[in-house]
Amino acid sequence: MFDLVTVGHFAIDLISSPRLVTSKHAFGGPPTYVSLAAKKLGARVSVISKVGEDFPKEYFTWLNANSVDLSGLTLIKDAFTTRFMLKYKGDERQLQLQSQAPPISLKDVSNSLRARIIHVAPITNELSYDVIDKLRTMTDALSLDPQGFVREFDQKGNVHLKRWTDTHVLELIDVYKSSLNEIKMVTGLADLKLAMKKIQNYGARIVLVTKGTEGSTLLFEGTFYEVLACKPRVIRDFTGAGDAYIGAFLAEFIQEKDPVWCSCVGSAVASFVVESVGPAVFGETKEIYKRAAGIYEKGLERLE
Repeated sequence: MFDLVTVGHFAIDLISSPRLVTSKHAFGGPPTYVSLAAKKLGARVSVISKVGEDFPKEYFTWLNANSVDLSGLTLIKDAFTTRFMLKYKGDERQLQLQSQAPPISLKDVSNSLRARIIHVAPITNELSYDVIDKLRTMTDALSLDPQGFVREFDQKGNVHLKRWTDTHVLELIDVYKSSLNEIKMVTGLADLKLAMKKIQNYGARIVLVTKGTEGSTLLFEGTFYEVLACKPRVIRDFTGAGDAYIGAFLAEFIQEKDPVWCSCVGSAVASFVVESVGPAVFGETKEIYKRAAGIYEKGLERLE
């Protein structure tokens, strides 16, 4: 029994940004940031993912050293790991897919898997409804970040957002998290509150929308809350911040803590992640809770 299992591809990112002197390779993908954020808060974590023969051995070693269970990670011969080139201009980024690992199939999900919560986080549409439906039977709660479902790729691998209308998946979900642009692609609605209500109407208990430096919005039991962004000491790279946010949120959520507090903890961990490039800094537990308490105690705007 795991506390949290993240399902989706690991990635190797080549990050280019005005904040960096030169482009830099970094280990990425939701399984990395979600797992490490949750592990910092005491969760027992595992992943279901696929990588190619180009996946560096030191990444295996590093994940094991950080107590991330890799029993669900499959290395495929004659295949490549998912790789992205990320170019930042201010807060905007352009993604280009350079290689893609094989899809995650039903046989990749062990029939003995059990978890308190499973987080479904595709980045290149690598998960089918059948796989997600199987995962639903193995957990108390299912969480979704649909980022990989709202992406399409041109011939050069450039990523563009597209509409995604698979409501069958949404009907399986307990916790939904996406960016502001992504929820528009999922619902077809530009109004944030209406879009979040639409997701909740499919059955999600909790709906979260992250908005970068503007914080996040939470919908829980019919009430909206605006959660402030924690202020980092410095901003070097935004990559992985959203995944770290939901990893921290879920680690607190499985302990039956107030979802508003969970959102504050998510904001705190994300603020540490942006202080470095790649999954290098997540903050220590006391530091995380101190930053979270700072925005929690300031009061949260409750929207009717």
